[in-house]
Amino acid sequence: MAHLQYFHYDFKAMGSPCSLQFYAANQKKAKHAAKIIMNDIYRLEAKYSRYRTDSFLSTINDKATVGGAIDVDDETAGLLDYAATCYHQSDGLFDITSGILRRGWDFKSNIVPSNETIQLLLEKIGWHKLSWRRPRLTFPVPGMEIDFGGVVKEYAVDRAASLCWEAGIRHGIVNLGGDVKIIGPHDDGSPWKIAIKHPRLASGLLTTLSLHSGAVASSGDYERCIILNGVRYSHVLNPKTGWPVNYMAAVSVIGEFCVVAGSASTIGMLKEEQGTDWLKELGLPHLWVNVYGEVGGSLVTE
Repeated sequence: MAHLQYFHYDFKAMGSPCSLQFYAANQKKAKHAAKIIMNDIYRLEAKYSRYRTDSFLSTINDKATVGGAIDVDDETAGLLDYAATCYHQSDGLFDITSGILRRGWDFKSNIVPSNETIQLLLEKIGWHKLSWRRPRLTFPVPGMEIDFGGVVKEYAVDRAASLCWEAGIRHGIVNLGGDVKIIGPHDDGSPWKIAIKHPRLASGLLTTLSLHSGAVASSGDYERCIILNGVRYSHVLNPKTGWPVNYMAAVSVIGEFCVVAGSASTIGMLKEEQGTDWLKELGLPHLWVNVYGEVGGSLVTE
């Protein structure tokens, strides 16, 4: 068997620092694989970015603004089907129509929105308020919008790992802004080490995972928040109340697929005090920290 070389590529996509680490026979094969993967990630970013007026997501939301309808392609339909599943399995807490809340919660402004502002936005939120019959997405309530922020980066991670396999890469790891998928262990068979950040200690670690396969995703209030009068307001917003979660500080989940781990970690945050039981029932390896500094989950080591 030919000796494999280690390659490491850093890049930025989807608003996050990203990296690819893998072993390949030579630089030509490594560059070829990296180019295919990065191009696909950039494609998804261009297609589903809410910051780009030319994205397909913006085209969808233009229809949503006027209460219209649009037919979507198979890839988008798959994401919508998954979002629908998450909505029902989370009792309505994982809701891709809730991104509109950012109009009230500008985490750069250090201003907490009024109850009136929140209530007006809540009228435009609710997956159950739209109609999804593949391939047609209809918005009976004008002024709604959807946001794939909680799904598409994790979906991109899973695709990147699959594309590595198609390119002949068997050992490596994909990391898009902390959402991780193992392509396969190091070429010597040893596991990859994945650090899980502590939500309150700037340079502190909760734990380090050793994984040969699978995916890891985390959700936490350390990503974006504002602190006013000693109160921390998380960027993880409850679509039913319009207010930030205030029990869980961070949740990490291991799954076979990153998109599943990602939605599970978000739902764990949104479930508040019930998050611990929900994660336990889900049965995936997980770790949580609440705002009181208590740590729990199946990944806790004594």
